[in-house]
Amino acid sequence: MDRFDPRGRVNRALLVGVSEYEFTRPEHRHGVPSPLPAVAHDLSLLARALERGGVVGPDEITVTHSPVLGEFRKALRTAVDAAEGLLLVYFAGHGAVPSAGDELWLQMRDAEVVRGGTAGFEGAAPFTNVLRILANSDAERIVVVLDCCNAGNAARVWEATEGPDIRRRVSVLMGVQANHRIDAGDGGTPTPFTARLVRLLTDGVEGQGDEIHFLALSEALRVYMSAHHRTERGEPWEPQSRTENPAVDVLLAVRPGATASGGETGAGAGRTVGSGPAGSGVAPGLAGSVGTPGSAGPTGSPGLVGPGVKVAGPARRGPGVPARLRIRGALAAAAGAVRAARTRVRPPRTRYRPTRPAEPRPPGRIPRPRGPRRSPRGRPRRTAAVTGLAAAVLDLTGYLVFGHGGSGGATCAPPLELRLLTDPDLESTVREAADTYLTSEANTTHDGCRRSGITVYGAGSADVVAGLRDQSDPWQRPVGDDADPQRDIGPQPDIWIPATAASAARARPTGLRRSYVTLEPDEAPFAYSPVVLSVPQEIAEASVADRTGDSLTGLRQKLTRRDGSAEVRRPDPAYTDSALLATVGLYGTGTPDVSRAEKSVDQAGPVSPTAGDLLCTLPGNADTDRGTAALVPEFLMVSGVGCAGTTRTLRMAEYPDDVPALAPLFVRVRWMGGDADGAARDEAVRSFHDWLTDTGGGSGRDRHGTGGGPGGGLAVFAKEGFRSPSGAHALLSSRVAGSGLIADPGPSPEAAGADVMETALKRYRNANGPGRVLFLLDSSGSMADLWQGPGGAPGILKQSLAGLGDRDEYGIWSVASPGSRPYTEILAFGPHRRQDAERAVDRGAVVQDAEADPYAALGAALDTMARKGRDDNRPELIVYLTDDEDNNRLTAHDHLGELLGPLHDKGVPVVMAALESGGCAKGGVDLRMSEASGGRCLDTRGDLVADLRNEVARTGTGDE
Repeated sequence: MDRFDPRGRVNRALLVGVSEYEFTRPEHRHGVPSPLPAVAHDLSLLARALERGGVVGPDEITVTHSPVLGEFRKALRTAVDAAEGLLLVYFAGHGAVPSAGDELWLQMRDAEVVRGGTAGFEGAAPFTNVLRILANSDAERIVVVLDCCNAGNAARVWEATEGPDIRRRVSVLMGVQANHRIDAGDGGTPTPFTARLVRLLTDGVEGQGDEIHFLALSEALRVYMSAHHRTERGEPWEPQSRTENPAVDVLLAVRPGATASGGETGAGAGRTVGSGPAGSGVAPGLAGSVGTPGSAGPTGSPGLVGPGVKVAGPARRGPGVPARLRIRGALAAAAGAVRAARTRVRPPRTRYRPTRPAEPRPPGRIPRPRGPRRSPRGRPRRTAAVTGLAAAVLDLTGYLVFGHGGSGGATCAPPLELRLLTDPDLESTVREAADTYLTSEANTTHDGCRRSGITVYGAGSADVVAGLRDQSDPWQRPVGDDADPQRDIGPQPDIWIPATAASAARARPTGLRRSYVTLEPDEAPFAYSPVVLSVPQEIAEASVADRTGDSLTGLRQKLTRRDGSAEVRRPDPAYTDSALLATVGLYGTGTPDVSRAEKSVDQAGPVSPTAGDLLCTLPGNADTDRGTAALVPEFLMVSGVGCAGTTRTLRMAEYPDDVPALAPLFVRVRWMGGDADGAARDEAVRSFHDWLTDTGGGSGRDRHGTGGGPGGGLAVFAKEGFRSPSGAHALLSSRVAGSGLIADPGPSPEAAGADVMETALKRYRNANGPGRVLFLLDSSGSMADLWQGPGGAPGILKQSLAGLGDRDEYGIWSVASPGSRPYTEILAFGPHRRQDAERAVDRGAVVQDAEADPYAALGAALDTMARKGRDDNRPELIVYLTDDEDNNRLTAHDHLGELLGPLHDKGVPVVMAALESGGCAKGGVDLRMSEASGGRCLDTRGDLVADLRNEVARTGTGDE
C-alpha cells in the first residue's frame, strides 16, 4: 500500500466547531434542536493533538469557533488556497439530511430549517459544495473529518462525485453511519467521537507503531465506538470512512515523544515529535500547551487556541521554521519543478463540478489557474526553472541529489475527464470497456501518463430522451424541482451510448423550444444483440429450428402448449430500450389490444427496471425461475449478471422475428458554451471513439467474428456476447458456446424507427386507461423534522405528482388522529391539474399534535380503492409516506396480521415510502405490507424520491 507523508510540505488544518447557534428550538420554530457546548472542547483538544503530532505545524492550524455560513466558506477557501501537501478539514456541529438522504448539510451558527428555503436548509453548507470548493485546492491529499449527526450521509455524496480526482485525493472520516443521530455529551466534556479521535492521535493505534495513519485510525475508531457507544436509535455507533481504491494511506500524526523517521526523502530523521521546544519540530517559542477557546496567545492577540494556533484567520508561514524543515521543503519543491519541467506543458487540474452546482457551467469550462504555468510565449521555462531552484537549494544545503525518491519519469497531470451516459442494460459492459481503455496504449502518452479519464453512468432511457430533447436548459442550469435532469439523470454527458439509433433520433430537439445541446450520432451502430425469449431449458423447444423464424406471439403460443402454467416477464419499457423493443414486438402491428398484451406479461409485485434485475429476481423463487421465460438481450445469457449468490436455471434463447434488436450507437454530445477546452475534449472523445468501435480495424483482425476477433473496445463487447453490427450479425467471439444461443438464428428483425418506439411507450403508459392513486401522508408530530423543503414528506409527494396526467384520478389524505377519524382529506379524489394539487398540499399539509393510526388509515384506503375499481381494470396504487414512528399501533393486538389478508386480497399495490434508512429491513412491517399487496417498499437507503416518482408514473399517464 502506498503511503503519503505530508511532513516538510505546506500543510493546513482547518478546525470548525459550531457550539453556539442563533436559532434553537423551542424559542425559534425553524431553529436547530439545541446548542452544542461540548464542541468548544473538541476544538481546543484537537488543535493540541495535531500540534503535538508534528505533521501539521502550529502556524498551519486555523480554528474557527461557531462561524456563520459566509465565514465558514471564507475560512475554507483560505485553507484551500494555502495548502500544498495535506489539507485537513474538521467539522463538529449539527448535521442535517433531507428525507431522501442524498445530501448532508453542515449547519453553521445562522442555520435555520425554513419551509421553501434552498433544499429546506438556510445557513448550512451542503457537503456537495464543500467538495466542490476542496476540488480547487492544489493539496496533494485532503482529509475531511465530520463529527455530527448523520455524518455517514457524506459517503453517498463522495461516491457520487463526478470527478475521480476528488475521490483520488479526498478521504472522508465520518463520525457515525448514515441517517443516525448521536449524543453530543453533557457539555462539560468533548463529544464522544472527537474525544476518542484525540486519544488515538495522542497515544497512537495499538499494534501500528508510533505513526498514526488514516486507515488504521478509522478502523480503530469504528471498533471502539461500536463497542462502547450507541446512537439515539439504540444501534451500535459505527464511524465510517471513504478513501480511494487502492488506498493511499495518509500520515496524520506521530505519537508525541516518538522518534520520527521523516518524510519520503528521509530528511529530518531522528527528530523528536511534540516533546518541547528542543525537539518539537516547530520554531522556538511556539511550543506550548493549548489554551481554552477565546484565550489570548503569547502576543496578546485574541482568539488564539494556543501558542501559534490561529483562530478564524488565514494561515501564514512563521519565520522560525527550523532550517532542516525549510531545506526539506525546498528539496521537495525543486524535485517537483524538475518533474514539472519534464512534463513540458502541464494543463490545469480538472475541477470537480457537482451534479447540481450553485453556478453551473457547461462541461469543459475550467476555472483559470491561480498562477501562471507557462512562459509568455507558451513554452515551458524548463532550464530556468531547474537552474533557479537548484541554485536556491544549493545555497541552503551545498548539494542537490537528482533522481532520488522519484519514479524517474514525468509527473502526470490529472487527465481530462469525460462523462459517458448509457442505457442501463449496457452500463456494465460499457464501464468495463471504459476501464480497459483507461490503461490501454491508446490512452497513454509517451511519458506513461493517461490522456483522459471516463466516468460511466446509466439512467432510464425515457428520461434521457426527454432530457436531451426537451430539458437541455434546466440540465445546464436547474431552476426548480419539477425539471432537474442533473438530479434525475446525472451530469451533462460528453458521450451518449443509447441501445438503438431510434433513441438517438427520438432525443433530437424538436425545435419547439430553445435547445442548448447538439447530438452527433455515428452513421451506424458498433455492436448488435437480439432481444430473445430466454426460456428455462426444461420447457424450451428441443429443436433449433423451432426456436427461430416465428413471431413473439407464435413462440409464446408454443410455450403455452408445452407448459400451460408458464409465464413471460419483461422489464420496465420506460427504463431500458431492450424492454421497449420487446414491447414493440408484444403489441405487434396494426391496432393492438394493448391491455390484453400487458396482461400477458403481468406479474405480482414490482416490475424489474432492467433485464439484469429481472434475471436476478427470478431465482429468488425456484418454481418461478423454472416456469418463467424472460424477454432480455441475448448478450446477458453470455455475460451473465451478478445475482448475489443465487443460482439461475439453465436457459435457452428463442429468437422472435418481430422484436427489433439492440444496436448500441456512439453519440457525441455538445453543450452550448462548453467549448473552453473544446479541442482537447474533442481529441479525447475521438480517441475513445476510435478505440471503442475499432475504427480502422486496429487489431488487424476481422471485425466480424470470422478471424481472431475484434480489437479495441469491441474485444470487450465480444467477450460479453455481442454480435457484429452488420452482415449476418455473426458473434464477435467464438468462445460463447454452451450459453443456450444459436450462432445463426436467421434473418434479422427490421430495426425499429423512432415513431414506432414513441408509440409503443405511449401505449404502454396508457395501457389500462387513466390510473388511480391515493396518497397517505403521515402528519403525526414525529414528522416535524421530516417536513420542510423538497426533501420533506410534502415535497417528496409533490415531486411524485409528475407521473400523473390530467385524466388520472388521485387524492391525498393527512394521516393523524386528533379526533375519531384516522385521516383528514387534503385533496378530494378525482382528476386534477398538477398546479392545483400542489397548492392544496401547500395549504393543507400540516403536522398535527397527534399520533398516526396506520392500521385504520390503510384499512380505509383499501376499502376506498376497492369501491372505485369495482367496475373496471384501471391501474391503482396506494402510497403511504411515513417515518414509521407509529408502527407500534400495527404490531399491537395483531393488527398487522389482520391487515395482511386484505392487502393481499384487494389487489391494490401499496408503496410504503419510509423516510428513514431501516424502513424496508427484512421482516419489517413496511416490507411485509408492501410485499403482501404486490407493491414496493422504499426507504432512504435508495433514491427514495426518484423511485417513488417512477412507481407513481407506472400507474399514471404523466410525463415521467
